[in-house]
Amino acid sequence: MADVKPLQIARQPPERAPGVTPAGPTTVSWPEVAERLREFAAARARSAAERCDLCGAAIEAEHGHLVNLPTRSLLCVCRPCYLLFTPDGAGGARFRAVPQRYRLLPEFAAAAEQWDALEIPIGLAFFFTNSATGRTTAFYPSPAGAAESELRLETWNEIVRLVPALADLAADVEAVLVRSPHAGPGADAPPPRPGSGTAVEALIVPIDACYELVGRIRRAWRGLSGGDEVWLEVDRFFARAIERARGTDRQVASR
Repeated sequence: MADVKPLQIARQPPERAPGVTPAGPTTVSWPEVAERLREFAAARARSAAERCDLCGAAIEAEHGHLVNLPTRSLLCVCRPCYLLFTPDGAGGARFRAVPQRYRLLPEFAAAAEQWDALEIPIGLAFFFTNSATGRTTAFYPSPAGAAESELRLETWNEIVRLVPALADLAADVEAVLVRSPHAGPGADAPPPRPGSGTAVEALIVPIDACYELVGRIRRAWRGLSGGDEVWLEVDRFFARAIERARGTDRQVASR
């Protein structure tokens, strides 16, 4: 059927009941042809839908992810496969489910001095712990993707001491996303945003959210400094992440 053209499929007459013979030459009903073409297009669209990287089942636009630990890559998975790897240790040393936790870290303000000491180039970075090495690594978005930044281990340990919630960060699958109010490309950084004050914004987020942000920045970046659109994209991303974290806090408080 792969070599049959859509119009050929659409023009095929419907199946007749057993024993019924045509009264004369088959005539084409163009409304029926149009309907069959729509059905054909819908079937092709369904077959081209995104599929689970483990079992091949079709998945929705909103779906879960696994981290392939040996390759450090993300896998898109259906709900059953995601739940299969949710319990701790279910994926062994191969897979780990990315959680959906968003948490604001207002206490990060106490570590502002240590954050500045890290000298992140654009004032925007995410940090996660690699279970294979036991080290926490910093990455910051760039026009080419996520760029690694050398992290002073003693400085990070001091940040964890000041922000105890970071000690519970799930290795490989959760990250700390941090932004200075003056985040931007070096000397061309925009002034602090209205209402942002001078506090550093920090959240615990799923690792796939960080890579989503990296992708959005890479697509929106223009010229040497990124342009206004890239920082508007960052603003929108943080607004959504903060609202999601606040929504989680409200749900916990109502229990």
